[in-house]
Amino acid sequence: MSVLHGKNILLGVTGGIAAYKAAFLVRLLVKKGANVKVVMTDSAKEFVTPLTLATLSKNEVLSSFTDEKGEDSFKEPKWNNHVELALWADLFLIAPATANTLSKMANGASDNLLLACYLSAKCPVYYAPAMDLDMYQHPTTAETFKKLESFGNIQIPAAFGELASGLVGQGRMAEPEEIVSFLENDISSKLPLRGKKFLITAGPTYEAIDPVRFIGNHSSGKMGYAIAETAAELGAEVVLISGPSVLKLDNEFVKIIRVTSAEEMYHAAHEYFNKSDVAILSAAVADYRPSEMASEKIKKKTDELVLQLTKTKDILASLGEIKKDQFLVGFALETENEEENAKLKLKKKNLDLIVLNSLRDKGAGFKTDTNKITLITKDNKTLPFPVKPKKEVAKDILEYIIEQTNA
Repeated sequence: MSVLHGKNILLGVTGGIAAYKAAFLVRLLVKKGANVKVVMTDSAKEFVTPLTLATLSKNEVLSSFTDEKGEDSFKEPKWNNHVELALWADLFLIAPATANTLSKMANGASDNLLLACYLSAKCPVYYAPAMDLDMYQHPTTAETFKKLESFGNIQIPAAFGELASGLVGQGRMAEPEEIVSFLENDISSKLPLRGKKFLITAGPTYEAIDPVRFIGNHSSGKMGYAIAETAAELGAEVVLISGPSVLKLDNEFVKIIRVTSAEEMYHAAHEYFNKSDVAILSAAVADYRPSEMASEKIKKKTDELVLQLTKTKDILASLGEIKKDQFLVGFALETENEEENAKLKLKKKNLDLIVLNSLRDKGAGFKTDTNKITLITKDNKTLPFPVKPKKEVAKDILEYIIEQTNA
């Protein structure tokens, strides 16, 4: 999965011959999973039609502050709010960026919708210059580039090649594939968890009674999968050890190891723990397993069935005993004396953080899409959070870990 997946990208298209490449660029961004909206200057329409870009982006293309009046001249024109567009964007890409538009950007001009969006943007701004050789080499262009760099704008360098004038030299807009690759590499290099290795456990474990039946619990794995996905989106390389779960995760930075029993999860966790920087054990591991598994299905012969149970290995405690520099996180799902029990678990198992949630809290617990947590730190500070979707909960947990591990 690309780091552009799910990103809101505002694409600004200006009036140069390279504007025809905007169609290929939109298509590639959409293919990467990005949500794309296009803002054009009027002159850009002479090179590529709004209809083409609207069809490829699946969003209306905008070029003016109000909608142009069609057949219904009495219809109240709709205001295209440049502030809302700019705030919607996770990144603003201007490609092609002509010398005229770049000069206006550098000097604060705002005579069209694209420039108004630029001046309102709070997100990273990337631009791909496109102009003829002499324009590219002019001293004012160098000053423009310098000024835009001082604003924090990021240039996607122009390529060397044949230009529309027939000259050969610098000024050709980077190809759409090169622009997308530049965005991916630049975003990846700035992710807060880049270079970090995460070990995450998720889901239940099933402890076999016979070939048909098992002891288990109601865990769906949703919380652990959300943490794994979010960690990967923040740049981490993730090993996700999952108990039985119907959930799937399509991300090239997440390696999923599927296990069934607590014993299998124990061995998998120990295999990867020493290579990890952070371990988050969110799996609901069975505390007991049948002492013996029947080789054949147990027949219903009597009114009662007595099972002899044996305690399973405590994965979290065993990792706490051998940890070196790893940041170790556990989960505590409690029904009574929640905070007290969680703090005891934190200390006993040598954890750096414990995530407490209660089955008594509305919106928390197994199989829900939301959770309500309290983070308890190593020095017993409590950080409560309201009910949130599990993806947002994952962000809260990871933001705390980033803060602690980068301190």
